[in-house]
Amino acid sequence: MELIGNLLKMESELTNPVTYTLKLSNEVQLVNSWIGKTIEWNYTGTINCIHCGRKTNKSFSQGYCYPCFVSLPQTDEGVLRPELNRAHEGISRDMEWSKRNDLIDHYVYLAFTSEIKVGVTRHTQIPTRWIDQGAEFATILAKTPYRQLAGLIEVSLKSFLSDKTNWRKMLSGKVEEIPDLQASKAHFSNQIPIELQKYITPENEVTHIHYPVEKYPEKIKSVNFDNDPSFQGVLTGIKGQYLLFADGTVMNIRKHNGYFMNIKIL
Repeated sequence: MELIGNLLKMESELTNPVTYTLKLSNEVQLVNSWIGKTIEWNYTGTINCIHCGRKTNKSFSQGYCYPCFVSLPQTDEGVLRPELNRAHEGISRDMEWSKRNDLIDHYVYLAFTSEIKVGVTRHTQIPTRWIDQGAEFATILAKTPYRQLAGLIEVSLKSFLSDKTNWRKMLSGKVEEIPDLQASKAHFSNQIPIELQKYITPENEVTHIHYPVEKYPEKIKSVNFDNDPSFQGVLTGIKGQYLLFADGTVMNIRKHNGYFMNIKIL
């Protein structure tokens, strides 16, 4: 089977294990069905902006051309750093977009990826956000009516928790100890400023996420199509937005958003 098209992040569904799909050649492909098969990847040298479609020599913020990167509301600093979001004050690159995406309920969550981390996402992005980060366990810590408040809670916990994922450790599949996220929520709730504690949610449900991985890599090496346009390997698993191959190579699909590819499933 041969597939041609611009890469976009994989869509996911919380099943056991997670179901991954990728749209290529105007068809939705079940990526789980590729596990165990040899995949040949050939980058054509063309990158198209995932928003406007124009050709770009360099991808910004995972798939945008430079004009879109500096003008779109979804690439604004207040989205990338929620505590700086000012949509609630009427300040945005596009207030209509912000009404749909910033001025809605947001969750602050705890997730175990490579370690326990804190994060922020729109309520519509649960559990997608957790899956994209490769979280194995996750729970909601707080619910706020707009993005900036969630960002303030996240920032208040950054001296105790990371807001980043160690992707190499996450892809190693090595879990020394299963975390008690309910206990972690109780502990870190007390570290949040008193005026923000009213947003802490009473529910303590923990979501356990299973990924379609037959084998984790022992020594990880990452594909970068800018340096090497071709790669071939046997797919052994999928976690987060990464494809894992038998030789230890991993591929971040989202990093290559907009890259025009020729893919062969052998």
